[in-house]
Amino acid sequence: MRTSFDFTPFYRSSVGFDRMFDLLENASLSADNWPLYNIVKLGEDTYRIEIAVAGFAEDDLRITHEANMLMVNGAKSKDEEGQYLHQGLAVRPFARKFELADHVLVEGAKLENGLLVINLRREIPEEMKPRRITIQTEPTMPASKQIEGDKAA
Repeated sequence: MRTSFDFTPFYRSSVGFDRMFDLLENASLSADNWPLYNIVKLGEDTYRIEIAVAGFAEDDLRITHEANMLMVNGAKSKDEEGQYLHQGLAVRPFARKFELADHVLVEGAKLENGLLVINLRREIPEEMKPRRITIQTEPTMPASKQIEGDKAA
């Protein structure tokens, strides 16, 4: 399944953005929308992901962060307490992936009131932050005298 956008014109005038175009391409492929989640921007460089995980305990959840990818997996252990007459809570196993931008760090996660809350912060290294370049001016030297070709001989 392809998106309705054709990125070919951008390939002609950009270099190194292949990953971004691939992300946009693949974004339309993820049709699974369970479990429900929110992505909240709290400040200039702080974010929060809230995932509805009612029925899951801390031991049932696994969060992994590696190379611009945040993966949240949930698998409920089988309960043998009784037979369900009605089971409205979806406690089936899930895997949710979030692509993270460069320099986004996971600060921590907590489980409260059926929500898994993951706090993120973008921390750009000092050497990558914009900086002003000063223009150095050098004193001008007088032009050197040159002997014209006709007169020298």
